[in-house]
Amino acid sequence: MKQLFTMLLLCGMAFGVNAQEVAKKDTPEEQVLDTTVVLTLDHTIKSLYDVISGESGEKRNWKQFKFLFHPNAKLIPGGRDDFGDYKVLYMDPKAYIKQSGPWLEEHGFFEKEIHRKTEMFGNMAHVFSTYESFHSEADEESFMRGINSIQLFNDSKRWWIINIFWSQETQINPIPKSYLP
Repeated sequence: MKQLFTMLLLCGMAFGVNAQEVAKKDTPEEQVLDTTVVLTLDHTIKSLYDVISGESGEKRNWKQFKFLFHPNAKLIPGGRDDFGDYKVLYMDPKAYIKQSGPWLEEHGFFEKEIHRKTEMFGNMAHVFSTYESFHSEADEESFMRGINSIQLFNDSKRWWIINIFWSQETQINPIPKSYLP
């Protein structure tokens, strides 16, 4: 079960290229914070994918990552454990960084959004974001796919990620055609 959740944590979020490239520096004090990425729903999602993606050895901008999330936000990987039972793990952004950050930076990890369905009501949004994961931007084939269920809140000043609940595709749980390009 521990191996499954480790893989789920590492595979979680699909993140494309942000129109305003966020600089990735070596130390938190040097990391650039782009406060404009949360002004639109689209830029918030794109920044989410961008900030966790990078080549092996490339530091991530965890300051930017934390900025995307509401203070009470949760990241929730879901899947089956070694016994076939469905499980979820609840983390805040700091726990995600601690558990997944070293692996992402050591092995290289890129997630790319390949399809999106968005529903909105007032100041809340729900995004089903289908992703593919790669170890390098140069990889032609993904090693994993899945869906991120992202809930967001707009406080009239910016978008906040409230929760991300995700699951990877498996043989017994393929991604439905309606969530593919």
